[in-house]
Parts: sequence; C-alpha cells; structure tokens
Amino acid sequence: MRDIVSCFSESAVSVSNPSCSSYSNTACINPSLSPSIQNSVACVYRITLSTQKKILITVTWCKTNSAQGLSISFGDDPSAAATAFRLNTNSRLFRKKKGSKLMESGNSNIEVFWDLSNAKYEAGPEPVEGFHLLIMVDSEIGLILGDIAEETVAKKFKPTTSAANVSLISRREHCSGNTLYSTKAQFCDAGIAHEILIRCTGENEGLRSPVLSVCIDKKTVIRVKRLQWNFRGNQTIFVDNLLVDLMWDVHDWFFNPASGYAVFMFRTRSGLDSRLWLEEKLVQKDQERVEFSLLIYACKNQ
Repeated sequence: MRDIVSCFSESAVSVSNPSCSSYSNTACINPSLSPSIQNSVACVYRITLSTQKKILITVTWCKTNSAQGLSISFGDDPSAAATAFRLNTNSRLFRKKKGSKLMESGNSNIEVFWDLSNAKYEAGPEPVEGFHLLIMVDSEIGLILGDIAEETVAKKFKPTTSAANVSLISRREHCSGNTLYSTKAQFCDAGIAHEILIRCTGENEGLRSPVLSVCIDKKTVIRVKRLQWNFRGNQTIFVDNLLVDLMWDVHDWFFNPASGYAVFMFRTRSGLDSRLWLEEKLVQKDQERVEFSLLIYACKNQ
C-alpha cells in the first residue's frame, strides 16, 4: 500500500520545479499595477527552552498614517496588554529606537533588546535589514530577529548562555489597496522562502467575470474562474515535500465591499491528516509536530 503523502502528491499541484507548470504563468506576470500595501505583520514563534518549557511569542509590526512600530506579546493571548511590549518608532513623544526592557510574563522573566536606529523598510511595516530584536527568556536566548552578528551576541552574553529552539508557526498579514498581493513565506525551517503572488483580474480587463490566480515562485497553482460563484474553496499544493492546504474566501469582496476582507490561508499538514482543517482539540493532541500557517487579510479599497 502506498503512503498517504504519495497519494496526495499525485493530485496536488507541485511547485518544487518553478520552470514548468500545468497552468499558464501569464496570469501571474507582474503588471504595471503595484501590489497592495501591508498594514501589519504578526509572526507567532514557539520557543522551547532547555527545561522543555514552551512559550508563544507574537511579534507584530504595524504602520499607519500616524504611527509605525512593533508590539510583542507572550502566551496564547496576543491581546493581553499587561504582558505586551510596545514601541512606537514614529512618535514625537517616543523615539527610543534602541534600548532594553525587563518584564515578567506568567512565571518567566523576559528581557527585550532592540535596535531599530538604522532599520531599513520597503513598502511594509516590517524592517528588512539594519535592525535587530533579541528576546531573553529565563536567562536563555529565546528569539533573535534581524541581522545581529554572532560576535555581538557573544559580547552581550556569556558564551555558555543556552539558546532556545525556535519555530515560526504562524504569520498573519493585513493588506489594503487593490486586488494584487505579493509576499514571501517559508513553509518549514529547512525550506526556502517562496514568492507568493495573489491576483484578481477581470473586473476592469474585459473579462466576463473576475478570475483569481495564486502563484508561487511565478508558477500558477490555482486559477479560479467565475469568482462570484466560487468565492470560497480550497486546493492542495505540494511545496518543499510538504502538503500545503490553500484556502480562499473572497465573499466580502462582492457582497460586503465597504468593510469586508478577503482571506487567504496557506497551512502545512502531515500526510497522516485525513481532513483539511483539524479541530483544535485534535491538533492539541500532537503538540510536538510543528506546522506553519500564513493568513492574508486583504481589503480592497478600489
């Protein structure tokens, strides 16, 4: 009997070889239209300390017309203001772009070191280089983001300081603008960063009905026609030897355009999972398996 992964991979769309595709790539060629702008990016990391204690750390980068900065939350509830670290790097009242802060979260002692004084940004709120963010949890190096050098870490801490095991388990992006969205995602720790392009065409391009196209590494993995009727659905794709479930819900684009978001979700799963979306209780039974999900909330302003 063949294994379940092999059965799934026969019907799933594979993106392991971007040079070939069963779909046309023309739908995902970058048009003159600029992609929508990211308003916020939230990444959830699972930290496993040497004591086997596990902590969730949520790092959120945001940007509005009046503010830009980040917030850090600890635990399962990212909205718990009492345990969150907040930094507004664009405020006239608070321009401390480099420093450290001590805090407590649950039964853990937290120390945050940050340096955004030379941070460089592209269109979104998340810096791309020239910054670092380091979080100590119970005297262990819990999380390092940015381009801080190893020798800098060695100078700050003892050479014997242990480092926790880190896994990125979720990334959530909020975008606004048109119906073209571009981002990158790494579906597993050992994988590479893949370019993801989501585009809805047809409304102003002479087509009878809108068409939704999703591309990974310039390869079309889904193409949904008659989108007003197929506004919800899912497709299995095969990336980096992983099964990835792709779900889309663009209902509000058509039926609640004033305030509605379209939602796109990429979620890895094991070949042993018989259903697309496992109930939360079933997922909790296997806490050691690290899965990754990318959620994109897309607001269409025009």
